[in-house]
Amino acid sequence: MSNLFTRLLSERPFLLADGALGTNLFAVGLETGDAPELWNIDHPDRIANLAQQFIDAGSDILLTNSFGGTHYRLALHKAQDRVHELNSASARILKELADASDRDIVVAGSMGPTGEIFEPNGTLTHEAAVAAFKEQAEALKDGGCDVLWIETISSTEEARAAYEAAESTGLPVVYTMSLDTNGRTMMGVTASDLVTLGKEFDHAPAACGTNCGVGASEVVAAIMNMKIAADKNEMEPVLIAKANCGIPEYVDGKIVYNGTPELMARYAQMVVDAGARIVGGCCGTTPTHIAAMSEALKDYQPGQKPELEAVEQELGEVSTGAKAQLSGDLSVAGGSASGGGGRRTRRRRS
Repeated sequence: MSNLFTRLLSERPFLLADGALGTNLFAVGLETGDAPELWNIDHPDRIANLAQQFIDAGSDILLTNSFGGTHYRLALHKAQDRVHELNSASARILKELADASDRDIVVAGSMGPTGEIFEPNGTLTHEAAVAAFKEQAEALKDGGCDVLWIETISSTEEARAAYEAAESTGLPVVYTMSLDTNGRTMMGVTASDLVTLGKEFDHAPAACGTNCGVGASEVVAAIMNMKIAADKNEMEPVLIAKANCGIPEYVDGKIVYNGTPELMARYAQMVVDAGARIVGGCCGTTPTHIAAMSEALKDYQPGQKPELEAVEQELGEVSTGAKAQLSGDLSVAGGSASGGGGRRTRRRRS
């Protein structure tokens, strides 16, 4: 029997993924510092309710509530011995909804970073990382996932370890990185590096791309850079784009994202024009945003690659580093999309 994920990719021009997990769960009671993964057992109804909203909004792909599901991350909540329980439960919740749906819904097993630093700068070895990711990957497969979805990775070392572990399960594997530091990850990986990493693996990834970051415009530029790199290396990867819903702002003591449904709808069309075949949202993206994106992509015929000026005019500023990569200049490094030098550590898919 063919895999649902790869079959849908072969049948459709593009697929719509879901939106944010963390920021939407905060709205129904998750507290800062809590582990969302514990809700797979403690509050499965809340996880299922959010997922059903994304199905109703038009999502073809749902990511499991398992971003921090390695024993390293769960140890922060004294749950390091519950890896199989929590990860398999995250998949079963979505699998039940997918089976009950009147259309095909892909269950993707979310695998986020360990939060540890690799040797030689840290203590985490490749072997230990592979073992931790494999424990998680096997649990997600046991729960019924169609594909394993490595996300928000910053270093090639961690991507390699996670991919090796995920691939050992026999499921299709995708990976995404967060290009949030002037067109690079916080560890300096460029869009080109991200794509060509796939050539190192024994089997090519089912898809690769970017998630999170600093807004829709930066993700569109990243996909444009990935497409350039893929063409230069005679590769034809399926590209993933899951942009944050605008830029975070403090409003009444809370972080909110300023992206409107209209902005995210236009982003969906522009990123497809840029070359993405899997489109979704990350931090701040609600079912309302996904519904607008679904409507925008309904019967949409991809057009020419967008001009950078149009991307900035419609979606917002693009970092100097991403612009430099588009022109072939890889000497620009560091700094945020707004030109600053700060670096942010991604703790959880939100």
